[in-house]
Amino acid sequence: MLLGFKTELRLNNQQRTLLAKHAGTARHAWNWGLGLTKQILDHNRDNPEDKIKFPTGIDLHKWLVALVKPVCPWYYQVSKCAPQYALRQLVEAWRRAFKKTSKPPRFKRKGRGDSFTLDGAIKVEHNRVRVPVIGWLRTYEQLPDASQPKSVTISKTAARWFISFKLEIEPFNTHKPYPVVGVDLGVKALALLSTGVVVEGAKAYRKYERKLSRMQWLNRHKVKGSNNFKKAQIKIARLHRKIANIRKDTLHKLTTYLAKNHSRIGIENLNVSGMMANHKLAKAIGDMGFFEFKRQLEYKCQLYGSTLIVVERWYPSTKTCSRCHTVKDSMPLSERVFRCDNCGLEIDRDFNASINLEIAAS
Repeated sequence: MLLGFKTELRLNNQQRTLLAKHAGTARHAWNWGLGLTKQILDHNRDNPEDKIKFPTGIDLHKWLVALVKPVCPWYYQVSKCAPQYALRQLVEAWRRAFKKTSKPPRFKRKGRGDSFTLDGAIKVEHNRVRVPVIGWLRTYEQLPDASQPKSVTISKTAARWFISFKLEIEPFNTHKPYPVVGVDLGVKALALLSTGVVVEGAKAYRKYERKLSRMQWLNRHKVKGSNNFKKAQIKIARLHRKIANIRKDTLHKLTTYLAKNHSRIGIENLNVSGMMANHKLAKAIGDMGFFEFKRQLEYKCQLYGSTLIVVERWYPSTKTCSRCHTVKDSMPLSERVFRCDNCGLEIDRDFNASINLEIAAS
């Protein structure tokens, strides 16, 4: 199976400038292609009898070479792969938008989501990577010994550059001390397992919310584009990155523990987007990272030889008695203890739900 690997680059000023040129060229190609494709779509909408075929990534790159490169000679200072992949990704974004699986692509802005993709003569050694045009790039950590990647993606986050690529990993089975487990996600605690284990959430955003608000408040009157404004923006971006990294670290530890130690894992198919519509709980739900938990657990179960059982969304795990399986009519959030009127069971509602998920996964 393919796994992504991402690490930070250790760069000098010359390399930083060269990476910024590649990212800027890719961004320019994306914006140019997006403007052109929007004109084509507007023309097809206004002239249904004279429709123009929507271009492919190859078509856009041919037009870029013929129309843009002659008037933008700085395109020749970077690898041809940077604009080429940007146009491919643009066409893929339009394809998803046509299928209504995502929103239409938007114009990119300098300094926000800077990235580009390269392929060709790529070589990975123990603490450095060689990429076309740019040359050798050092990393802070030792790279895994695996087959050489066909392409790499270099991105910038909070004034730091990262490189990512895919590795081919053989799945392997680990010793599973528990045959089956149910996992109930919550806001008070990140997860409550049917084995009785309670995993507290990091709640990183809640921890740094006042500090983040203070930094944004101090930045409100700075002149946009000034050096002080840029410095403040980098500080804010670094704090956002710290919050995201704390959340990811907690989720990675939990999902790895579940996939390594349990043969079958039962979770609910939560409607995260619908839950985020509740303005009273949206901040707490987003701070836990329910969607990221499911995404990580899916590929880690394949990696460690576990089976993930996603219980249907309307399964009444909270309202069902885990002893006699009687379903209650209602169970409001204010009731934190489940009381069964049939058998008299009194149990924590989240623990009761995790046991029902374990039964459903068995």
